Amino acid sequence: MSAPTQSATGQSAPLESWRPILLYSVQEVFTIMVGAEVRVPDKTDPPLVTEVTGMVGLAGNICGVLSVRCGKSCATEIASRMLGVPVAEAVSNLSDAVGEICNMVAGNFKAKIDSLQDKCMLSVPTIIIGEDYQLYSLAAGDRIDLPFLFEGKSMWIGLEVRS
Repeated sequence: MSAPTQSATGQSAPLESWRPILLYSVQEVFTIMVGAEVRVPDKTDPPLVTEVTGMVGLAGNICGVLSVRCGKSCATEIASRMLGVPVAEAVSNLSDAVGEICNMVAGNFKAKIDSLQDKCMLSVPTIIIGEDYQLYSLAAGDRIDLPFLFEGKSMWIGLEVRS
C-alpha cells in the first residue's frame, strides 16, 4: 500500500481529501515508532477521553493545530512501547511520548502534501494533563477528528486548519 499524497494549492485547505492522508500518517507513525498498530473502530466512535492532550501548531501555507487526545493509561502504554520499558517505568515519560507522537504525525502528514513540507513549520509540542478542561480555538476553521483504538484504549487525532 502506497502512501496517499496531495497537492497543497489555493487558499482553502481541502480538509476532507486530507482525511485519508492523516489516517495513513497516524498508522505509519505508530507502526514505526511505537511498534504497534492502531485501528479505526468498526462501528461506533470510542469515547473521547481527554486526560492527556498533545498539540503541535502548523504555520505557513496552512495554519492550524494537530492534536492527540487520550487517557493517561493509553499515553503510558505508548511511552512504554516507544521506550521498550515496563509500564511502571514509562509513567514519568508519558508527556514526552505523546508530544513526540504528535510531532511525528504532524511531520509525516505535511511531508505527504506536495509543496507543503517546506512551506509549513511545526511548533514545539505542548502537552496538557488533567481531567477537567476544554480547548477553544479563537479562529474560525475546519476540523478533522479521527478516532482510533490503541491496545483497546481510545485515542483521537484532530487536525484543525484555520481559514
